[in-house]
Amino acid sequence: MRVVLDYGKSGLSVELPDDREVRVIRPSYQEEKRDPGGEVRRALENPIGAPPLAGFVKPADRVGIVVNDITRATPYRFILPVLLETLSHVKRSQITFFVALGTHRKNTDEELRSILGEDIAFGYEIVQNDAFDVSTQVSVGRTSRGTEVLINKRFFECDKKVLTGFIEPHFFAGFSGGPKAVVPGMAGLSTVMKNHCAKQIDHPDSTWGVTRGNPLWEEIREACANVSGTFLLNVTLNGKKQITAVFAGDIDGAHRSGCAFVKETSMVGVDKPFDIVIISNAGYPLDLNLYQAVKGMSAASRIVRNGGAIVIAADCWDGIPSHGEYGRLLSSSKDPASLLETVRSPGFSAQDAWQAQIQARIQLFADIFVYSKNLSRRQIESMLLEKSDRIEDTVGALLDRYGPDARICVVPEGPQTIPYLKQTGGGGGLRL
Repeated sequence: MRVVLDYGKSGLSVELPDDREVRVIRPSYQEEKRDPGGEVRRALENPIGAPPLAGFVKPADRVGIVVNDITRATPYRFILPVLLETLSHVKRSQITFFVALGTHRKNTDEELRSILGEDIAFGYEIVQNDAFDVSTQVSVGRTSRGTEVLINKRFFECDKKVLTGFIEPHFFAGFSGGPKAVVPGMAGLSTVMKNHCAKQIDHPDSTWGVTRGNPLWEEIREACANVSGTFLLNVTLNGKKQITAVFAGDIDGAHRSGCAFVKETSMVGVDKPFDIVIISNAGYPLDLNLYQAVKGMSAASRIVRNGGAIVIAADCWDGIPSHGEYGRLLSSSKDPASLLETVRSPGFSAQDAWQAQIQARIQLFADIFVYSKNLSRRQIESMLLEKSDRIEDTVGALLDRYGPDARICVVPEGPQTIPYLKQTGGGGGLRL
């Protein structure tokens, strides 16, 4: 049996034995909108719970447009021309693009051109959020959990703020898109750290497909409510990263509608766990580094049995990466259990601890093998993971270990598909 995994820009072909039970899980396929630009225009003219964008934004307004960074595959070539056409009554000098980096590294000039296109990259002011520079931030209040909300000052001072991006299931915030453009996207480091603290990451409702009742998401939404003048423009994508639907308008109503759509197309139930789960990290650009690949590990962990194995294929052209604390936290830990003890200890705080925490938590019940042409064995093993030089060989060894009745699941499109065990109610846990 031959399966092609989403891997980098070109994919990865894997041959699996025909004499074993192999289930392939994909999201229900959604056709690309024939006129994606037209769909964006219609959504902006007929938004959910808000006036049309052209009337919402006045000619004298300072407008901030929030966009994703290089780690997201938002098809801006269809979105931004229509958005700017809708805002044609606003002078170019009054429009600023804000790159919602969260705690990610700044994007290079070449990456900005690939995200926004040359006309925008060279023709508009672009501000990349710097979560680490407190001088660029302003305090806009505290959440009910006591977290001070620090937001990029330039962004906060805009009269109107258009939050763009796409909606997909998220491994601890429930779904991407919506208020995540503001927190963590345009937030300060201390706000992100407190929101992503170990206690909230460990909460059982901080997981795929859950918003209402998810303490992490609820705090994100509460923090975003301190920012006025927002208008949401989110899309949904199929496996080819083509636009399948557009949701615009009120941040709550539009995002809720988008999440409900994604839940129906992306979350797939299975009857019982598998011995081996082979998964991608959705290919370029999401599989740019090992940090991002934790999302694929998390998706696979939902359907692997205790004592089973996850095999993840991620290109990792950006390495582990070298920036941030994810790599240091793992490489300085003896094993996953000791890492968890560290990050859960009173007073502990470190950037990227949330990603290391989720990876280590999975490793307490499943082995994780990483296939990547860009990471050495030493690099992968320093992250407390195991190296797969060839997926077929890794699977063969695991089948020898687990015996003739071992069951295999393949998730070729990675965390664009979120499987769950039906008996645990993992998909029914969706609360919007």
